[in-house]
Amino acid sequence: MPTSTFEFQVEARQLLQLMIHSVYSNKDVFLRELVSNASDALDKLRLEKLRDDALDADVSELHIEIDADQDARTLTVRDNGIGMSYDEVGQLIGTIANSGTAKFLQEMKEAQDAAGAEGLIGQFGVGFYSGFMVADEVTVVTRRAGESQGTRWASRGEGTYTLETVDDAPQGTSVTLHLKPADPENQLHDYTSPWKIKEIIKRYSDFITWPIRMVSEPPAAADDSDQAPEPETLNSMKALWARSREEVSDEEYHELYKHIGHDWRDPLETIRLQAEGTFEYQALLFLPAHAPHDLFTRDFQRGVQLYVKRVFIMDDCEALLPPYLRFVKGVVDAADLSLNVSREILQQDRQIERMRRRLTKKVLSTVKELMTKDHDRYATFWREFGTALKEGLVTDSENRETILTVASFASTHHDTEPTTLQQYVERMRDGQDDIYYLTGESRQAIENSPHMEAFRDRGIEVLLLTDPVDEVWVDAVGEFGGKKLRSVAKGEIDLDAKDEDTSDDEREKQTEQYAELLGWMKEQLDGDIKEVRLSSRLTVSPACIVSDAQDLTATLENMYRAMGQEVPHAKRILELNPEHQLVKGLNQAYKEREDRTELAESAELLHSLAVLAEGGQPKDPARFVKLMTDRLERTL
Repeated sequence: MPTSTFEFQVEARQLLQLMIHSVYSNKDVFLRELVSNASDALDKLRLEKLRDDALDADVSELHIEIDADQDARTLTVRDNGIGMSYDEVGQLIGTIANSGTAKFLQEMKEAQDAAGAEGLIGQFGVGFYSGFMVADEVTVVTRRAGESQGTRWASRGEGTYTLETVDDAPQGTSVTLHLKPADPENQLHDYTSPWKIKEIIKRYSDFITWPIRMVSEPPAAADDSDQAPEPETLNSMKALWARSREEVSDEEYHELYKHIGHDWRDPLETIRLQAEGTFEYQALLFLPAHAPHDLFTRDFQRGVQLYVKRVFIMDDCEALLPPYLRFVKGVVDAADLSLNVSREILQQDRQIERMRRRLTKKVLSTVKELMTKDHDRYATFWREFGTALKEGLVTDSENRETILTVASFASTHHDTEPTTLQQYVERMRDGQDDIYYLTGESRQAIENSPHMEAFRDRGIEVLLLTDPVDEVWVDAVGEFGGKKLRSVAKGEIDLDAKDEDTSDDEREKQTEQYAELLGWMKEQLDGDIKEVRLSSRLTVSPACIVSDAQDLTATLENMYRAMGQEVPHAKRILELNPEHQLVKGLNQAYKEREDRTELAESAELLHSLAVLAEGGQPKDPARFVKLMTDRLERTL
């Protein structure tokens, strides 16, 4: 058949320009697309040969070959796969030049309107057209396995393309790019350079099933022309996640982790997952042994590497794991996944959501297994990543119970060993209905807090929570195993109600004795507090500041303000220890003196001391210093 010339439609010409200039943000991916197409062609030939033994096709040495000619400035990607017939060339790589163009444009427009929910890659051959980003002209020579005649397709990506039959085409497909001049400023590299080709193959196609070969040595000298240079295999083909556990050594897993995790240490744990059925994928994940220094910074690169049929798609695929598992490294390889037209942004579809949910549950179940079977490695994991994992208690209600089960916390039960919530519940005293906790900047600061005094005296265990996220998750969770989580610094906690040595009559008597003082102090400090009352949580300190049961703590208020969120300031409650000599003296002085000017200053000082004791700052530090200095002078 003679050469036939076909003219692009206006819509097709616009689409081609869009592909060349707008769709891909990185021009290097053209080689990924061509190698991926070649790999698919080899897969199809192998499958076709299995179905039809009579197929006249050579499957003895299936491979992909790359040939770079620096003098002619051409790059050829060649495979000996299934190939295409004359009609198939028009249907497959010529699709955007026929009636399918309008449909493609319409689907692309609708997909954009649906907030990136398009699944167009592979449906219209658009990956092949990425070659025009780097080439002035593209030529394809192909012959379908089992046929005797081949086809040649050529286009400059402007107005027309040509089709003709050829007699001497080898089995498979050869795509030749006539490259544009290198332009580093426009990120258009020299794609005839062997090192550049190796870099792209290593990054995107290292785990392709088939060998990718290239002759990278210079041609032999004239007197040695009978010895052709040996081609070099560019890809490792070692997709460890696709091999059985028995075939892979721990050293190989560790080397892969170090490569993708940019870490010189071995991982703490290796996690394998294989999903089969209507949607197939494989995952090889790693729990690092140490937290990176930037784990809690905004610019931390989170996410695992995403492959589709062993072709690298994305380096940090955030959609596959929730943010609180951002420290997990690894690879997820899907057999078929809906991507957008450039493979650079994932759809938010059911497949992604299903993968995310299963991967998350697998990681958490692995942590739980470490907890029950290997205490030392679990302790290492929790020390390094427990703070990040606790973020999931706020953001992931579906897995909240699992996270609570694997979480551990510092406690007054032991000076160094953390405890789980289940262990805390098992140790609770008879009649104790709540799990008590206190938040603060450090264990030392919490243990020295006035709020801890009564609990320490009565031997009641308290969780010591020192991470900023602890301020948030305890309110979000609320309870564990039917036991309410309760801050020892919020609300009224009447431990005496469970103490047989303290009667109701005695408490009522104290309330009557201090009623006038409490009312007067409330008037004096009205701008700073909402209530003054007697405390059952103090045994040593004269006073403490507590929040109402439903109010934000002072620490949480400060956290929100630091994040730029304005929250109304909540007045707090001043509690007095009726057994402390200072409080007794205040009460006596109030009853005996008519001039209460100095007494008002004492009340102000007592409030400021209570604020300082919990790590806060007096409203007017200069006035506090002056009042304190005056009092010290009088004692000398």
